[in-house]
Amino acid sequence: MDGPPEAAAGLSGAAPAGAGGLSERDRAVLAMERRSWPGPGAKERAIREQLGLSPVRYYQLLNALLDDERALARDPVTVNRLRRLRDSRRSQR
Repeated sequence: MDGPPEAAAGLSGAAPAGAGGLSERDRAVLAMERRSWPGPGAKERAIREQLGLSPVRYYQLLNALLDDERALARDPVTVNRLRRLRDSRRSQR
């Protein structure tokens, strides 16, 4: 199949917006962040295998989602937790 892996997985950014106006890929990124991970590398491996994204691209998308009010409305616990982590890391710099 031609095209990027995320398109093959049905997770392209152009995917139709579903509940809350978020794309399927955006919802999958939020779901990935709700999970706990057993050890180093497990999350990055899942990002590649399940979402078809590089970890760098994944974290770019995640960071943009944290500023999206639709993501906050869909999953306030996860988004607020990640916003606090991001803010604390920024203040440590």
